[in-house]
Amino acid sequence: MLKLLRTNSEDHDFIQLVKLLDIELAERDGDDHAFYDQFNKIDKIRHVLVLYDNDRAVGCGAIKEFDNGTTEIKRMYTLPMCRGKGFATKILFGLITWADELNYDRCILETGKKQPEAIRLYEKNGFIRIPNYGQYATIENSVCFEKKLSS
Repeated sequence: MLKLLRTNSEDHDFIQLVKLLDIELAERDGDDHAFYDQFNKIDKIRHVLVLYDNDRAVGCGAIKEFDNGTTEIKRMYTLPMCRGKGFATKILFGLITWADELNYDRCILETGKKQPEAIRLYEKNGFIRIPNYGQYATIENSVCFEKKLSS
């Protein structure tokens, strides 16, 4: 049975999943990892989702305020053996729903060109590519997206 838990960045299962995410990203990003890592700290994230499959934490994601009307999707991850089952989409829609409930106008996010499955996930779920923003503006490996919310 699948269950989405709303929590925060102090959640033990979230912390463990993020450790696995960081290991995977370090391998994929290579020399670029240190740059990205500085923007992916999880302290003080108030809106975290952890997905459980039969009481086992299998994926996570978070939203963090970017500005008054915008939230940024962060720390999306699904265990490798659980990919291809729609879990990331479930987490993503949970985050979008939560952002909408919090009255944000849009969600933005950054992913890397070395994460083609993430790019496909966002594109198939209605995210539109936008110019790279903030700290990613001049980073060639970054791909940024946004999705307007109904609120």
